[in-house]
Amino acid sequence: MTARSAAKLMLPMLVLLLAAAVYYSLVSGRTQRERPVLAEKVWQVEVMTAQRQVLSPHLTLYGRIESPELLKSAAPGGGIIEAVFVRSGSTVKQGEPLVTMDRRDFNAALLQAEADLRDMESQIAELEIRHRSNQSALQTERELAALADAEVERLVELQRQKLSADTAINAARSELGRRQLEVTARQFDVDSYPTQLRILKARHDRNQAKLAETRLAMERSDLRAPFDAIVSEVDVAAGDRVSLGQMLVSLFPLDTLEIRAHLPTNYIESVQRAMASNETLFASVSNRSAAERLPMLRLAGQAEATGIDAYFSLEGSNTQFRPGELLALNLELPAESNVFAVPYQAIYGNSRIYKVEGDRLLAIEVVSIGQARAPGQSVQVLIRSEQINDGDLIAATHLPNAVSGLKVEYSE
Repeated sequence: MTARSAAKLMLPMLVLLLAAAVYYSLVSGRTQRERPVLAEKVWQVEVMTAQRQVLSPHLTLYGRIESPELLKSAAPGGGIIEAVFVRSGSTVKQGEPLVTMDRRDFNAALLQAEADLRDMESQIAELEIRHRSNQSALQTERELAALADAEVERLVELQRQKLSADTAINAARSELGRRQLEVTARQFDVDSYPTQLRILKARHDRNQAKLAETRLAMERSDLRAPFDAIVSEVDVAAGDRVSLGQMLVSLFPLDTLEIRAHLPTNYIESVQRAMASNETLFASVSNRSAAERLPMLRLAGQAEATGIDAYFSLEGSNTQFRPGELLALNLELPAESNVFAVPYQAIYGNSRIYKVEGDRLLAIEVVSIGQARAPGQSVQVLIRSEQINDGDLIAATHLPNAVSGLKVEYSE
């Protein structure tokens, strides 16, 4: 082997030995660090001291203004609108004109109804005259029938004496039959008089009612406000042709507005107890510039799965309110005992809070009663739970990762 070949073999080995020496030097000279010890994180919270109280909870409701006496005036008959005196939102006094229709459209119907009534009165008068005539004729026909009967008896007696022919007797009996038929027919006319009179009087009453209806329709063609009201909607304009029953204008009285708000299921029992004891509940609403105290009138007749509707009176309120307007109400519920007032940030999911025991959190299930605002304080939630005692510490800081056993530090 030549020196050149030996050098080619030794060079890689020298490189490897040099690298191994450098690595060993680096490892042996490394500074040894202590492994860090993991410490549990501690969360800073504020706490409050639980104290049982007797408080009146407040409940925020959202209601809509309605009018149970919304009046919708319809056309009393077909015709042309002559004039419209109001617009939507107008305030009117009792007796003020709203809409008028052309009365000429009602004149023909009125004349026809009057003519039908006069015709029926004439028929009744004619029937009474005919009845008196029938009574007089019946007496005469009875007398003629009696004479015919006597003639038959006379001829029969003469026939027994062989003084009369059969043809004379037959003619007399035929005359007697005709007289008896006339008596029967005349008697029927007399006996049927009360029935015919009742029929004609019934028709007379119908015609009289139709005449009164026609006159009433003519009077109603001049629509006037039946009470002090606000016009809600106007559906026609001057010159429009309308049909019977078509809506013309709607309006509502100023003193019958109500607010309908949905009362959640959790509060129905408390409200019903107060109403059963004749206690009036009030709600407040911000009305532009002044606070209104609105008494609760009643609960709806039908409940839903989520609760029941409650009605509040707006009687005596000013004219700024309108049906359909949405309002936020603050309902003052009956006073509740053994409740705790906590800030909103202490509540988790509307049914859970956390007590602080030592340096750990403990989840407590609670029942939300409502909300209350103490003078000079923010709105607080009223809760009730058998697991909370006076003096317990309640976490008042909302933690996104709060669970039972979480380590905390607190300051009161």
